[in-house]
Amino acid sequence: MNKPKIALTIAGTDPTGGAGVMADLKSFHACGVYGMAAITSIVAQNTKGVQHIHNLETSWVKEQLESVFDDELPHAIKTGMIATKETMELIQGFLKEHSDIPYVIDPVMLAKSGDSLMDDDTKTHLQNTLLPLADVVTPNIPEAEEITGLKIDTEENIYKAGNIFINEIGSKGVVIKGGHSADLNNAKDFLFTKDGVYTFEDQRFDTKHTHGTGCTFSAVITAELAKGKTIYDAVKKAKDFISMSIQYTPEIGQGRGPVNHFAYMKKVGLDDE
Repeated sequence: MNKPKIALTIAGTDPTGGAGVMADLKSFHACGVYGMAAITSIVAQNTKGVQHIHNLETSWVKEQLESVFDDELPHAIKTGMIATKETMELIQGFLKEHSDIPYVIDPVMLAKSGDSLMDDDTKTHLQNTLLPLADVVTPNIPEAEEITGLKIDTEENIYKAGNIFINEIGSKGVVIKGGHSADLNNAKDFLFTKDGVYTFEDQRFDTKHTHGTGCTFSAVITAELAKGKTIYDAVKKAKDFISMSIQYTPEIGQGRGPVNHFAYMKKVGLDDE
């Protein structure tokens, strides 16, 4: 039996299972990839919002990462919620030491409920430390606005933002997700790389249950990169995966419920490659 591909997520928790490392691990599994996780923050949240955030000491994150890297190297790495500059610098060191491992960053700044998860100073530090090392960055429109300083209300400005990520910040690829756009009929995502610009479009589903979409989308990209797929193919799979996950939400919770992390696996199967 061949050893499985491994994806590592470095992120915060969600006790209700819809976002953070819980969503990442489910998504890795649904893509046929073995998931590992290092915790950065313990978050008390549910579908109604974020109640409390407890950021782990950087030394505790370091101990987790040293344990992982001392035993079995992952084939791809994803980061989600990183709330302190010290932890960003720690992760930066691991990424530079293992620069051959594909790296995906979901620049988590706002919870789906609108709660802020990162102060302005830390957002700037994220741009300077981790974004230049990323193979793929997956901001939604509000996050892309925070990072680039642009008001993204037109497709022209999406292109301007993509250019900033690639040519000024130095990321290898960025997917600016269109879920927050004004288009009520379609959800259109834009992938920017040095090789070109690609779009991925699917219908928009009329549901409030979209908790964890960003985590899930970026986790699928990570899993596919761990398998050796190209950035384009990884993003295409993630787009199909998240669309199906939103279409068949389990409707859990009293607020914005989670997406269905196993809808794609059940509809398509693991052997879809």
